[in-house]
This record gives sequence, structure tokens and C-alpha cells, in this order.
Amino acid sequence: MGLKQKSTDLRNRMRNALKGGGDKAIEKQKAIGKLTARERIIKLLDPKSFHEYDLLVEHAAKDFDMNKKYLPGDGVITGTGLLMGHPVCIYAQDFTVAGGSLGWMHAKKITKIMDHALKLKVPIIGINDSGGARIQEGVNSLAGYGEIFFRNTLASGVIPQISVILGPCAGGAVYSPALTDFVFVVENISKMFITGPEVIKTVLGEEISMEALGGARVHCETTGNAHFYAESEEQCFSQIKSLASYIPWNNSAKAKNYPKKSPKTRQYKIDNIMPGDAKQPYDVRDVIKAISDDSNFFEIMELFAQNIVIGFGRLDGKTVGYVANQPMYLAGVLDVDSSDKAARFIRYCDSFDIPLVTLVDLPGYLPGVDQEHAGVIRHGAKLLYAYSEATVPKITLIMRKAYGGGYIAMCSHHLRADFVFA
Repeated sequence: MGLKQKSTDLRNRMRNALKGGGDKAIEKQKAIGKLTARERIIKLLDPKSFHEYDLLVEHAAKDFDMNKKYLPGDGVITGTGLLMGHPVCIYAQDFTVAGGSLGWMHAKKITKIMDHALKLKVPIIGINDSGGARIQEGVNSLAGYGEIFFRNTLASGVIPQISVILGPCAGGAVYSPALTDFVFVVENISKMFITGPEVIKTVLGEEISMEALGGARVHCETTGNAHFYAESEEQCFSQIKSLASYIPWNNSAKAKNYPKKSPKTRQYKIDNIMPGDAKQPYDVRDVIKAISDDSNFFEIMELFAQNIVIGFGRLDGKTVGYVANQPMYLAGVLDVDSSDKAARFIRYCDSFDIPLVTLVDLPGYLPGVDQEHAGVIRHGAKLLYAYSEATVPKITLIMRKAYGGGYIAMCSHHLRADFVFA
């Protein structure tokens, strides 16, 4: 074969690979309101910045007639690009190719880009849209998941890991997002569960829809598995860009500084926010906006454990993490879920050198049989541990009340807060 023929053959192979699962599969994807894997990457990253890796990789499976099947890119797109002008590594599972199922080469592509992200010390973004393990490849599929989980663990606290659930994410696949820092879901598109409705019906005789079992709202409100809820893929990508503006690119870098802007005190005036009656509730988010630059507050896990509020803002142009009791919900008490929610956020901020501001107004831990049996001792201790081990600057403001164990847990002087105001 001559050079010209080889070049033509290469171009044809690249053209076929870029089509993914083909026109019919792409039409089916769009018919249910989903973008293709390639469109998602292009929409999320800065224009013309995506550089694809391993486009021509194919599977090597032979059993169950797999040797007769051509799976372009083995069902996943990987590469590098720019997000808000800064480099990131990214992968997107392609549901149009064998349902985005994970085989050995599919996993190898993902682990290769994860290794690259760790080497470059840049964030890794994973767009999940997969039917799960490729059963034709047997234990090799499970091995692929294991290799991904191992790298999720290595990267934890070193580089930001972002998971975007834009389709089904079932079985072993869900543990990778669970190991990452931030999980984004979209209404009517995202589905996450260990065992699907059919398995539950067969084993337990219970009937439930995919949406009710593991839809976007379920994971934002009930399970706490997801951090951000969006009504469309476009809104989801906008949320990711907002998050990226607050966080550092790795654990040895600082978050980007912005010009200092005064809070919008006409709109958020402390005197008007805090009620004179200590028994009256108020929205602690208004307090945060009253002290943050330009009154901007980027809330995380807004719909889960609403008795505590967490998120990012800026003081003097620099990113800080806020942890605040919410008097509007259960009087701001600490419980199993709020302790988990706050502890994980505190540990993220500690890993990435983001100072912590804690706003305290709570009557203590939530009493009750349900909480005791749910392990409030075990879960509540996570908050104590997270604050105690955090070495970033810690500022605590006691706004009205701090009673019982809640006083200690909310970054008290005894857990080595640097400054406590009351």
C-alpha cells in the first residue's frame, strides 16, 4: 500500500470513528433530548480547544461474536482542552456506541486520560452516559472499573474531579462519581443506581420507575449523591463553569483572585436580615451575601440536608468556603445528613487550601430515636474530625446561639478555629 493510499485509509478511518454509532443512533439520542458525547465536550470547553486522544482505539474482544463488531473509539471520547482559558482533561462516554458500555479498551482510554490529568495536575471531567459493564467482556469489564476507581482515589485531594451524569450510570459505574469531588445531574436525563428497577422487581417484588429510583432530583434531595441539579444540559455546563471560577486547578495552586468588590449592602443589610426575636428564623444565605464580594454565593448541595448551607464565595477577591447553620430549616440543627454534607466539603477545602468561614446559629444536634438509630454519633463525629484536621485558616462567627455538642462541632475554639467572633 502506497503512502497516498495509507493517508486515504487513515482519513476514512478517522471519518468513520468521528461518526460514533452512526446517524440512526445519533437521531435516537437526540430524540430523547440528549446531546451526543462529542457535542457535550465541545459545548463545555472553550471554542476550538478540544484535542482528542486515541480516536482510533478499538476493542480486542472475541467472544460472543464481538470480533465481528466495530465499536468506534470503543464507546468513549477522551482528550484535553481549555475551560475558561485553563487546561483540563476530559472524557465522555458515547451512548450511541454499544450503549456506552465499558469494556477493557474503553477503560484503558479513561485511565490513560486520568493518568495524564494527574501528571499535568489539572482537573479531570468525566461525562457519564453508559449502560454499564460490557458483559461480553466478562471480568475484563470489572477490571476496567477497578482501575478507574483506583485512580479516582489517587487523584482525590490532588486534582479536582468532576462527574457529569448525562444518561444512565448503573451498577459498578456509579462508584466512580461517588469517589469524585462534585457530581452534576440533569432533570429527566440523569439516572444513577446500583440495581435497576427490573432487578428490584425480580428480587423483592417491588415496582418503581427509573426516575423515582435514581433520577436527578432523588440524588439531590434524598440521597445526597449529587451536588448540583440542572434542568438542561446547557444549564449544567454553565454550573460547571461557575464552579471552575472558584476552585484551584490542583492542591499546590491557589484559586484565581478576582478584583475585590463590596457586598450589595442596600439589598443585603445585616440589620434587616437578623431578627430582633432570637426565636425567629432568617435565611443565612442572606448573611453570607451581606459579607461576600459583590454578594455572590455559589451554593453546593442546595436541596440536600437544608439545615446546613455550604458553598463558595469571595472575600477581598479570594475564594473562601462557607459552612453555615440554616435557621429556616429545622432551626439549623446538626443531624446525620448535615454532618456528612459539611464534613466532606470541609475536607475538600482543606485539601485545596481554601479558607473556611463558619457561621453558627444552632440549638445543637437533632434529638430522636430515628437519628440515634441512623448513627448520629458516627456521622456527627465526621464533622468534628474534619474541622480538627483542617489546616487552612478557619474563622468562626457565632451569630445568635451555639448550644451543647453543636457548639463544639461548628468549628469552636477547641477544634482550633483561628479566630472566633461572637
